[in-house]
Amino acid sequence: DTIPPVLVGLPTNQTYQCLAQVPPPPVVTATDNCGANPVQFSGSTNGSCPTIITWTWTVTDACTNSASATRTVTVQDTIPPVLSGVPANTNYQCLADVPAPASVTANDNCDGAITPTLVAVTNGSCPTTITRTWTAKDTCTNSASATQTITVRDTIPPVLVGLPTNQTYQCLAQVPPP
Repeated sequence: DTIPPVLVGLPTNQTYQCLAQVPPPPVVTATDNCGANPVQFSGSTNGSCPTIITWTWTVTDACTNSASATRTVTVQDTIPPVLSGVPANTNYQCLADVPAPASVTANDNCDGAITPTLVAVTNGSCPTTITRTWTAKDTCTNSASATQTITVRDTIPPVLVGLPTNQTYQCLAQVPPP
């Protein structure tokens, strides 16, 4: 017997976004002109972002003719997280009126819920600009950012309180101090 067995049911090389999407390796069988031993399977995983999974099937018949096949599954997350709850740009009259930063959330296709980081920068006075930037990064370093700009501009003039009414006096010595 010089004819090697033939592996049946081999998958193609595949690519997925997330490790959780990778199906288990399929059951591969073999045919042989004189009868083959059971198919042996081995698998290995290397790296992250991308993660390379290697599946190998080997079969040997009674006369030591063998067949082997390897397939590769590549897992590469290329989709950034999605931020939710980012407030719109807004204006305020007074700095004291500016609310605390919103609770922005992020969700990723592979990592699920992610806590975004917040960086707030305040510049200038009259007007004052507050820039709040939320950034979410998944385990494969895909990131998404969103920014809210708050402008604080006091446009209302002060109001004088306690002004006396206009008065008329006969002599300058009768005018009281202000």
